[in-house]
Amino acid sequence: MEKVIEIINASVDQKQGMVLENINVSLSEKEFVYLIGKTGSGKSSFLKLLYGELPIASGEGTVSAFTLNNLKRSSIPLLRRKIGIVFQDFQLLTDRTVMKNLHFVMRSTGWKKKKEMNERALEVLKLVGVDHKANNMPHELSGGEQQRVAIARALINKPELILADEPTGNLDPETSEEIMKLLKAIANEGTTILMATHDLGLVEKFPGRVLRVENNTIKEVESIGNFDPFSTRDW
Repeated sequence: MEKVIEIINASVDQKQGMVLENINVSLSEKEFVYLIGKTGSGKSSFLKLLYGELPIASGEGTVSAFTLNNLKRSSIPLLRRKIGIVFQDFQLLTDRTVMKNLHFVMRSTGWKKKKEMNERALEVLKLVGVDHKANNMPHELSGGEQQRVAIARALINKPELILADEPTGNLDPETSEEIMKLLKAIANEGTTILMATHDLGLVEKFPGRVLRVENNTIKEVESIGNFDPFSTRDW
């Protein structure tokens, strides 16, 4: 299968110094992979590396055929058209309707024809089950509905990869399971998903490959065992 993410002997720096090093990670198309780790371990930093927010300090990296080494600022929007990003806090624009939230993203990624924009927006909203909320404001939606809209937004450009950063973090258990079923269905249709999470109950209920951030690097693990994601000690 084609590699969607290929990171080889890479490291990531922040202002405070080295965050992650000796990273060797690869994800293929259609894979659903979890990223776990204690608070502050570097999960979000790794995701930021993948969508061009942080530069690769050393090693090699490729995401959706884009080389991360010496990635030009002008190339970052092109990379992000290949990637859908889902955040814990939804990050919807509160001053406009669901439909206009999607239109905002579409215009910023090169869509121009309103008829095509409307058709695609309704298509993804229907896919995630909230097409009947297209003309509602975000505050009129439940948390689960807002996250479904956020997932619809991530799907707008038919991405090869979705990066989900704690997408169930603000949701109740029942709604979290609904969102997980949706994400799993999207992966089964061909989109690779890398999901950072603290919810090990979901990892056990919806099995997949597990990558653990520990000791300033990332390792694949067979079992989550007694891992405590909120612990402040090293594992």
